[in-house]
Amino acid sequence: MTREDGMTATPRNTFYPLVKYRDPAKAMDWLEQAFGFVPLAAHKDDDGRVVHAEMRYDTGIVMFGAGEPGGPGVYVAVDDPDAHHDRAREAGAEIFRGLSDQSYGSRDYAARDPEGNEWYFGTYRP
Repeated sequence: MTREDGMTATPRNTFYPLVKYRDPAKAMDWLEQAFGFVPLAAHKDDDGRVVHAEMRYDTGIVMFGAGEPGGPGVYVAVDDPDAHHDRAREAGAEIFRGLSDQSYGSRDYAARDPEGNEWYFGTYRP
């Protein structure tokens, strides 16, 4: 992205998907193992339970906290959806839409984590 003065500007993230987990600490471990997410932050309450967490994948960040899972899914752009799919399946992700090539040029799949949140992974980058 180029600014008016000709200098290159670094894009800023302005949207952060949110998901909820009954056990955010356990979810962090699973998301790292299954999807390759990198932990950024884990904020705990006075009893030591994680109540808010942040994880990164490439340039994206997902935030989550304690609560009842469910709701809208999260889409994550990946460079190699086939390898990503295999990693997720091996870690026990429920693949509910298998790998497929889309008419708009993406190759993607969809999975549920152990608490039922829906995650979509593909090559499409808007």
